[in-house]
Amino acid sequence: MTDSLVAGLPTGPAPLPERAPTDWRTQAMQARIRKRYAAERRFRLLGLMAVVMSAGFLAFLLITMLINGLGGFSQTELKLRIDFPRAGLTIDPARLSGPGADFALAAAGIERATDAAANAQFGAEGYKLLSDGAWLRVRAAVKADPSLLRHAAIVPVPASDAIDLAAKSEGSPAAEAIVTRMKAQGLISTRFNPNFLTSADSTDPTMVGIWGALKGSLFTMVVTLLIAFPVGVLSALYLEEYAPKNRWTDLIEVSINNLAAVPSIIFGLLGLAVFLGTFGLPRSAALVGGLTLALMTMPVIVIAGRNAIKSVPPSIRDAALAVGASPIQVVFHHVLPLALPGILTGTIIGMARALGETAPLLMIGMRAFMVAPPDRITDPATVLPVQIFLWSDQVNRGFVEKTSAAIIVLLVFLLAMNGLAIYLRNRFETRWS
Repeated sequence: MTDSLVAGLPTGPAPLPERAPTDWRTQAMQARIRKRYAAERRFRLLGLMAVVMSAGFLAFLLITMLINGLGGFSQTELKLRIDFPRAGLTIDPARLSGPGADFALAAAGIERATDAAANAQFGAEGYKLLSDGAWLRVRAAVKADPSLLRHAAIVPVPASDAIDLAAKSEGSPAAEAIVTRMKAQGLISTRFNPNFLTSADSTDPTMVGIWGALKGSLFTMVVTLLIAFPVGVLSALYLEEYAPKNRWTDLIEVSINNLAAVPSIIFGLLGLAVFLGTFGLPRSAALVGGLTLALMTMPVIVIAGRNAIKSVPPSIRDAALAVGASPIQVVFHHVLPLALPGILTGTIIGMARALGETAPLLMIGMRAFMVAPPDRITDPATVLPVQIFLWSDQVNRGFVEKTSAAIIVLLVFLLAMNGLAIYLRNRFETRWS
C-alpha cells in the first residue's frame, strides 16, 4: 500500500515546454529591431550634442576672454617732446651714476616738467592726455641716459585711460577725434605693454600689472603643495595599508569625505581663527594663504590617493613579500610608485581648485592694495583671483580689459601647472595588461 502511494508521487519538477525559436524575419520583430537601433542613434546623438555644447561653451568663454583681454596686453604711447635744459630740473647729472640716483631724481621736479611739456605740445590742459605715471617713464629715461639733460628729446610716455581706450576704438567721440589728429601727426602709437607682466597693482589702469598677484599666487601654491601633498599621501597610505578597520577609522573616513565637500569659505574662517587668531601669523601673507588652501586641498588628495592605492593589484604586494621585502619596502618601493599617477590626478584637481579660490583668501585679508610684489612667503601679498575680483569692482572702464587680461594669465598659469602634473602622471603611469 505504502509503496504504491510513493510510486504515485512526482519524482521531480515537470519539464518546461520547449520554446519555439524567434523568427527575426517577421514584421513585428523587424519593427522592434528598428526601434532599438533608433533609440541607440538618439542616444549617440544626444551624447554628441552634449560634447558639442560643452566645447561650444568653452570656445565661447575663451574667445570672449581673448577679445576683451588682448587689449590689456597693449599700451598707447604719446611722443612727448621735452626740452630738458629749459625744463628747470634741479639735478646734477653726476649724481645719476651713484647709489643716490633715485633720491636725486625724486626731488628734481620731473613730474612738473612733464606736465609743462605736455601743455606746451598739446595745448592747454595737455597734461590730461598723459597717464598719471607718465613722469615715471621720463624719470626712467633720464636715469638710463643722463645725457638727455643737455638737449631736447622725445620720450614715449603712456597715454591717459581715455586716450588709450579711444586708440582701441572704445572711447568717446571727443577722445577718438584727438587720437585721429595725433595719428595724422605721428604722435601716437600702440605697442605691447611689458609693464603689465612686470608691475604690481596701481590706481591708474594704464600702469597696473599682475606680477605682484602672480608672484603671490606662485608662493601660495608652493606652500599649499609642500604641505598638502606629503600629508595627504602619507594619510592615504596609513589609512589604506596600516590602519585597523574599526569604528574610529570609519569615523575618520567619513570625516575626510565630508571635508572634501565643505564650502571653501569655511576653511577661510578656520584659517582666520587658527593661523591668525591663535598662532599670530602675518596677515595677508602667502604663508597663511597656503596653509588655508592646504587644509582645503588635503581631503581631495587623501581620497584620490586611497583609490589609487586600492587599484594596485594584490599580486604586487604578494610578490614583493615573497622575495623578502619588508612591509614598508613593499609600500614605498612598489605600491606608492604604481599608485603615483592616480595620486597626481587627485593633486591636479585639488591644486586647480585651490588656484581659483577667492573666498578663503578674502577671509584672511589677502585683498589689500599691494604696490610691491612679495619677496618672501611672509610678506603681504595677494593672488590672481583676488586681483581679478578687485579690478572687476572698479568703476573705471580701463580696468575692464585689464580684468580680462588677468583672467587670461590665470588660465595660462593653470594650464601650465596642470600640464606639468599631467606630464609627471604619464611619466610614472603603468598600464596593466
